[in-house]
Amino acid sequence: MYLTQVLDADIISTVEFNYSGELLATGDKGGRVVIFQREQESKNRPHSRGEYNVYSTFQSHEPEFDYLKSLEIEEKINKIRWLPQQNAAHSLLSTNDKTIKLWKISERDKRAEGYNLKDEDGRLRDPFRITSLRVPVLMPMDLMVEASPRRIFANAHTYHINSISVNSDHETYLSADDLRINLWHLEITDRSFNIVDIKPANMEELTEVITAAECHPHQCNVFVYSSSKGTIRLCDMRAAALCDRQSKFFEEPEDPSSRSFFSEIISSISDVKFSHSGRYMMTRDYLSVKVWDLNMENRPVETYQVHEYLRSKLCSLYENDCIFDKFECCWNGSDSAIMTGSYNNFFRMFDRNTRRDITLEASRENSKPRAVLKPRKVSTGGKRKKDEISVDSLDFNKKILHTAWHPKENVIAVAATNNLYIFQDKIN
Repeated sequence: MYLTQVLDADIISTVEFNYSGELLATGDKGGRVVIFQREQESKNRPHSRGEYNVYSTFQSHEPEFDYLKSLEIEEKINKIRWLPQQNAAHSLLSTNDKTIKLWKISERDKRAEGYNLKDEDGRLRDPFRITSLRVPVLMPMDLMVEASPRRIFANAHTYHINSISVNSDHETYLSADDLRINLWHLEITDRSFNIVDIKPANMEELTEVITAAECHPHQCNVFVYSSSKGTIRLCDMRAAALCDRQSKFFEEPEDPSSRSFFSEIISSISDVKFSHSGRYMMTRDYLSVKVWDLNMENRPVETYQVHEYLRSKLCSLYENDCIFDKFECCWNGSDSAIMTGSYNNFFRMFDRNTRRDITLEASRENSKPRAVLKPRKVSTGGKRKKDEISVDSLDFNKKILHTAWHPKENVIAVAATNNLYIFQDKIN
């Protein structure tokens, strides 16, 4: 029993590169944040790019108990977002279901020695024995990475926080739960502004919830949020203080011929991401990824099927609750390719220019250093080719929900349960 709990705490729940791509942060269900740093290129092998090694590990959130509602608040990290670097230290926001924390990650490689009032081991000296004053000096020491909580943003969400997003003004950020979105200033912890509230007067009339929200990468007044009904609303904070009326409403009309009992569940959007250019946004629902042009609301400009072969398996996926899995998606640095996860530790990559796609597998067996990943194919019936895997033998407990793409290079991070895989383009 204890072993299962330990493993559960190790399951990675979010992955995020910082703005330069030199640092990579992961959060897990145990409330820990692990930061990996990219090693500098070595002079002996100038063409080999550095690998990522553990840089800092700290406990970000602890389990809590809400005595008023008799609710346990999990320590699980739901999201991590880096802030642009302003000085030698790095900053990131991490959140569990209720509380957002701003962390400062800094390095120390010197310590002060030669204090007047205390010895080197820290004990206070007898003031009567101090006969001369000395000037403390800084002495080199082993590098130490410290993570210190700078601010705690709490008590603003009644429901579970599913998104945080740093605004392009680098002064504010938004946080979203199932029914509300709040706007915070990074310097102010005791109040936030409620900018979206979809809670009905009577909760029995509730028809949809907010599933994800993100700020526009360049326009600090624009943000989007997606819903469990498969719709996306783009809002402009200049129009009104409470953005209860969206500026744009993105929804693809449903094909009546493909309607089924599961249509509403699988149309729920689990992730929304603006492209780096700010011209497009990408949404992920259960079976597909869609790319939308912000200037065209009636349908997406591109649709990519992630695992269409699961459409015939929706009944059993509903019974084992997998149909409610929330897959994330991400863009590469130039917005020319997108990536998202699937089952059996598969992840999918789509090239927007050539319309080619590839399925790759993140597993210990085929992930030896410097090994080349082989494309995987799933057979949906009939004769199975040698390299193909049958749709009936897919492992639905192995799922890739969280992925991240380096902002400048073809380096990707893939979280498969409690393992983090980092792949990069092969260099000759």
